Amino acid sequence: MNLRLELFVSNVEEVKQFYISIFDFEIVKETNDYLSLEKDSVTLGIGNINKLESTHPLKGDTRGKGIEIVLEVEDIYKTYNDIRSKEYPINTPLQNRDWGLTDFRLKDPEGYYIRVTSKE
Repeated sequence: MNLRLELFVSNVEEVKQFYISIFDFEIVKETNDYLSLEKDSVTLGIGNINKLESTHPLKGDTRGKGIEIVLEVEDIYKTYNDIRSKEYPINTPLQNRDWGLTDFRLKDPEGYYIRVTSKE
């Protein structure tokens, strides 16, 4: 089984640039209203929320609520320093957590909450 995460956003181009420039995702497929990005074993679909039918559950104000995107990285310190060097706002700086991992947190341009964490 594989997991593909799809984010429906109002500004596909801005979100695309975020995941490419901040996390080095690569475009696998792109159409006018949807694109597929990959990095290692992570696949992100980015779709235009305005193209969803009016009855679609994501059309309400709940987008991103209760969702935490967790990206496990090999070298948390390098990743943290790389993102800081790009001057993208970090919501919670690098911290050692009680459960034994080290992480930091940020939001993408549409407000999706991302925790970047060490693997061990």
